[in-house]
Amino acid sequence: MIVEPANLTVDHVHSFKEIIGKEFVLVDEDSLHQYGHDETEHLVFLPEVVLRPRTAEDVSAIMKICNQYKIPVTPRGGGTGLSGGALPHLGGVLISTDRMNSIISIDERNLQVITEPGVITEVLQNAVKEKGLFYPPDPSSRGSCFIGGNISANSGGPKAVKYGVVRDYVLNLQIVLPTGEIIWTGANVLKNSTGYNLTQLIVGSEGTLAIVTKIVLKLIPLPRYELLMLVPFRSLEKAGEAVSAIFRAGFTPSALELVEIEALKIASAFVESSVVPLTGDTEAHLIIEVDGNHMDTLMTEMEAISELLAGFDAGEIYFADDAQQKAELWKLRRRVAEAVKIDGYTIEEDTVVPRAELPALIRGVKKIGLQYDFDVVCYGHAGDGNLHIRIKRPGKGNSMEDPQIVNGIRALFKLVYKLGGTISGEHGVGLVQKSYMDIVFDKTQLQLMRGIKKTFDPNNILNAGKIFD
Repeated sequence: MIVEPANLTVDHVHSFKEIIGKEFVLVDEDSLHQYGHDETEHLVFLPEVVLRPRTAEDVSAIMKICNQYKIPVTPRGGGTGLSGGALPHLGGVLISTDRMNSIISIDERNLQVITEPGVITEVLQNAVKEKGLFYPPDPSSRGSCFIGGNISANSGGPKAVKYGVVRDYVLNLQIVLPTGEIIWTGANVLKNSTGYNLTQLIVGSEGTLAIVTKIVLKLIPLPRYELLMLVPFRSLEKAGEAVSAIFRAGFTPSALELVEIEALKIASAFVESSVVPLTGDTEAHLIIEVDGNHMDTLMTEMEAISELLAGFDAGEIYFADDAQQKAELWKLRRRVAEAVKIDGYTIEEDTVVPRAELPALIRGVKKIGLQYDFDVVCYGHAGDGNLHIRIKRPGKGNSMEDPQIVNGIRALFKLVYKLGGTISGEHGVGLVQKSYMDIVFDKTQLQLMRGIKKTFDPNNILNAGKIFD
């Protein structure tokens, strides 16, 4: 079922002010608009009130009121999501975690960090880096997204190909249940076979089961060196084929990104960069990074990879010589999504297939775009088969108001499923992909998920209508 939007009473708002202070209870129009959108297409849904709690106890008190009166609650992190997971489409209460922004402790002996959910991902990475430690998951929005939002979507990023996604680093979580109870989901240990794994159930649940208030993450030692190269390809499909070949040859890059030429042109103009030569005979580029503690080994790997790529119609390879060039290349890659969205590619699908199927997916994407009359550009984390597909159809800012786009996306997701993949690799299902869940799950699977949701959230108030109705 879906909760009907509930109007807040004056008494509810007064209670919220008593809990967190009136300055952190926002009802003015500017604030409601600010928190009524994220980076998902051109979609805006206004909450009735925005609450900015500081502690788990604050969140608990708020949730008890909302559960009692069946008021819809939408949790929100940095607002960088691309699936509509933080959109308050039922009105009600929006809980922002932006004040829960402390790194509580960095345990260098056990290689762990305890953090609150409102810490910006890059801030966390830099804090542990100062101690020679490494937290690898690095979404493109790492400079503005919150670690709590990364937990919610099980985010990945370029480093996932070698180091894994957020799920691989979460040891324990403090959460507030929709009914208001505060619990820890596990223990701060590397192995745990004690009961069901509630920690991993919460990771990737998109804020539908609980609100995360503290996070315990595993860290690893920081690699000493990294090398980066840019490889142009005359064929987009050949670039996709090269990805699988690199791994079959025994190499595991720390990042392996694909960007097709149109997206790269848009991003280069957007950031005013000329670091990438944009020649007329190039259809795509691969960004390949290796890292480790022995420079000689890394140099040998890069030379071997470059020799391998000669067999895939690659052009002249560009090696980043210093930290500045590396930073400029990564800046270009990380700003692609923002650049193409501004250029009109407002709809993004987050497909993932076995990496050897990338060429078939790329061929299919272009064919579907022609068939359903929209432009598409592709980029993403090719090393783990995660291809981001951006769609532009003039006059259509989102995927929910045009049957032609809806049919095209359904065709795309059916292709992805046929190739052994699924409809989201790291962005989540949220609001805009939920109508396609039947492509990848049968009724029994969806019923099990709904049963889990009902156990955690018997009144269906927390991020209701996300993932499924």
